[in-house]
Amino acid sequence: MFVKNYSADDEFFHGKKEAVGVLLVNLGTPKMSDKSSVRRYLSEFLSDARVVEIPRFIWLPLLHGVILRKRVPISAKAYQSVWMEKGSPLMVYSQRLADKLGKQLQQRYAGPVKLALAMRYGEPSIAQALAELRQEGARRIVVLPLYPQYSATTTATVYDAVAKVLSRWRWIPEMRFINQYHDHQYYIRALTSSVKRYWQQHQQGFLLLSFHGLPQRNVQLGDPYFCQCHKTARLLAKSLGLKEDQWKISFQSRFGKAQWVQPYTNATLQELVEQGEQRIDVLCPGFPADCLETLEEMNVENRAVFMEAGGEEYHYIPALNDQADHVIALSEILSEHMQGWSETSTHWNAKKVERDALVSKERALSHGAKI
Repeated sequence: MFVKNYSADDEFFHGKKEAVGVLLVNLGTPKMSDKSSVRRYLSEFLSDARVVEIPRFIWLPLLHGVILRKRVPISAKAYQSVWMEKGSPLMVYSQRLADKLGKQLQQRYAGPVKLALAMRYGEPSIAQALAELRQEGARRIVVLPLYPQYSATTTATVYDAVAKVLSRWRWIPEMRFINQYHDHQYYIRALTSSVKRYWQQHQQGFLLLSFHGLPQRNVQLGDPYFCQCHKTARLLAKSLGLKEDQWKISFQSRFGKAQWVQPYTNATLQELVEQGEQRIDVLCPGFPADCLETLEEMNVENRAVFMEAGGEEYHYIPALNDQADHVIALSEILSEHMQGWSETSTHWNAKKVERDALVSKERALSHGAKI
């Protein structure tokens, strides 16, 4: 008796058309904004050993016994305040981006390029998206995590999840993994255009670039995230032609009592008011799609911090979302990592590929293949 340990493409047949697959991955979101959905999402997210590097026997009882009980009602209320008609903002904007990027890639290449959207936590899961690409005939797959700055707490978790899924596949496709794009010229260009468009409509103020925080310990252990955030901020400020006294970098979303990378966003907002800044423009370059951390934490909570400190004007500049410049930027980033594959070559010949597929099928059948 044999046990079926490894999965295969149930729709495979000899001569099946092959394609390049793009796995676009964002962090994740609850399926709904109710407490049960939020608890399920936070449980999966905060149980990841890369996200919280505390021994499991200490962390998991604390997470399920104390933290989730306190955090879920607060988070559910926050999600409900930003929830959109078609779902969570992160899912809505990520799906719009995926749809436009998929069309852009199809127009750019003669060969078939299939894109699937996945969430690292929640649904559609990485396993579901990879299965979708396999059914589409993707024998070559490039993974693009929507984290411009690399961190073990984000980018590396995507790698872990992809590897775990593929470890159960019988026929593993050729894989390429995009590590980061924090200083890519098209990413910086997209951010620059977004800020300039906002300033054309609302005038220019002091620019605060707020990135998601990270425990200081992670940086000391070798995580490059902090440095890459600074480089993104520096390149953006340079592209905008800003002087040093016209912008600043900060870090938000601190969790727990441990020391995180500084300066903290809420404290920075208070300090800016004390220094005489009455108008502030806030951009979160590390978030490609608007989500709870941008729409509620930055646009509501930190707005209140600034105004209560005596500030007069607080402007939140939206994430890149599905803006045309963002679609182009991701297309350019992907193109650099898809070179050498036949589907993305200028020499792609659909008729030849079809003839070769037919020959392959006939040969397989002549050797006893059933499909």
